Amino acid sequence: QVQLVESGGGLVQPGGSLRLSCAASGFTFVNYAMRWYRQAEGKERELVAFISSGGGFTTYADSVKGRFTISRDNAKNTVSLQMNSLKPEDTAVYYCNVKTGSTVNWGQGTQVTVSS
Repeated sequence: QVQLVESGGGLVQPGGSLRLSCAASGFTFVNYAMRWYRQAEGKERELVAFISSGGGFTTYADSVKGRFTISRDNAKNTVSLQMNSLKPEDTAVYYCNVKTGSTVNWGQGTQVTVSS
């Protein structure tokens, strides 16, 4: 079955950087677009970044554009999110996501906390 395992979260000061990774298995990774979402406490889950199956097309939420970069390694079945210039409002649980057919698959999430 589809498995998504996120890692790389933690506590960082404002202005700092983190790199999240998501290891995928149970499906043909190279055939599917991937997404990163986040959910802050008390708020709805929101789409942060999207990458096409081949990696040639990416989109970002306006709130992270210019600061976050999504990438993928189809040889290693991983998708990453490089987060720079982090702000307190980036504090959230970050989730990896893939839609396979009619099924939406989520990882367990990784906590990112931006605080001084």
